[in-house]
Amino acid sequence: QVQLVESGGGSVQSGGSLRLSCAASLYTTYCKGWFRQAPGKEREGVATIDSDGATRYADSVKGRFTISQDNAKNTLYLQMHSLKPEDTAMYYCAADLGSCAYYNDGSFYATDFGYWGQGTQVTVSS
Repeated sequence: QVQLVESGGGSVQSGGSLRLSCAASLYTTYCKGWFRQAPGKEREGVATIDSDGATRYADSVKGRFTISQDNAKNTLYLQMHSLKPEDTAMYYCAADLGSCAYYNDGSFYATDFGYWGQGTQVTVSS
């Protein structure tokens, strides 16, 4: 059974940094990603990483966030820099069997991922 456990959330001031971790009990041949959901908003994709290391990011986080994985530790990371108040949300680790797949515009959606962690809160104050 696939299990995903996030950690590393917290409260920071605008411009600060955080690194989220996701301990994953699954093989590397999964598409893995980070999503976030703010109160009253839909869950949105942040970044994905494929088994070959290929990555994709939402436009809102490009240049500020980095997704990575340590296959030896079965751990997924999201390094976040230059955080903004609008980054405040519950952040979720997600995975799905097989290679990552994207829509024609490059977007990716929560509905395409079958395995989820419980989430970790990130709060950025101005």
